[in-house]
Amino acid sequence: MVRILLSNDDGISSEGLHTHYESVRPLGEVIVVAPDREQSAAGHSLSLHRPLRINARGDDWYAVDGTPTDCVNLALNGFLKDRPPDIVLSGINKGGNLGDDITYSGTVAAAMEATLIGYPAVALSLVYEEGEPFRFELAGQFARRIAEEVLNRGLTKGILLNVNVPNIQAGECRGVRVTKQGKRIYGDAIVEKIDPRGREYYWIGGNGLNWVRETNTDFDAVANRSISVTPVRLDLTDFDSMDELRRWKFL
Repeated sequence: MVRILLSNDDGISSEGLHTHYESVRPLGEVIVVAPDREQSAAGHSLSLHRPLRINARGDDWYAVDGTPTDCVNLALNGFLKDRPPDIVLSGINKGGNLGDDITYSGTVAAAMEATLIGYPAVALSLVYEEGEPFRFELAGQFARRIAEEVLNRGLTKGILLNVNVPNIQAGECRGVRVTKQGKRIYGDAIVEKIDPRGREYYWIGGNGLNWVRETNTDFDAVANRSISVTPVRLDLTDFDSMDELRRWKFL
């Protein structure tokens, strides 16, 4: 029987996680190991300076008081070691993980950790604008479809798939596009405020909704009502720079 490990960064109570679970449950045994609270923008971080605790939330549902990376590492190297999964899925995230944002994303980080350990992995996110209702139907349908494809075909070692689904009805989707990582244009990334005592404080975030207008990117696909599938390589080496660096006088 196919065994699936499912995690996320929105926390174990997230609607997106439950949609993901129901979508892929017909494929086999699904084990959920997710943070006990929201861990958005946690990035690829491990908790090394404190113990982690696991609480069962039902049959094969486990909440961890740590990051998405903690959840996947703990599952694959710990209590699931004797019954390893065939695939690791992360999401469905409430919010896109497009372009440069993947470096911050806890959703993508969960898939990264699985890939580093040696398991095929997919991160899946729902791209919505503030104030819109969440429409998980299309994302749920595609979650099952791409899981089936990965299970049937496998993934190249060191590669994960980052999927972004537009927040539209299933019948409005214009298809699936294989894309490259786009580039976000950060505007007012820091919001400055004054508290009631007259002290300054800051929110990191602000207006980061603009992106470089370039075809064949994840941003472009979603803006054109298509599902974006981006293969992400974990080897960050810039091979084009190696010859140049060899000519430097380091000593």
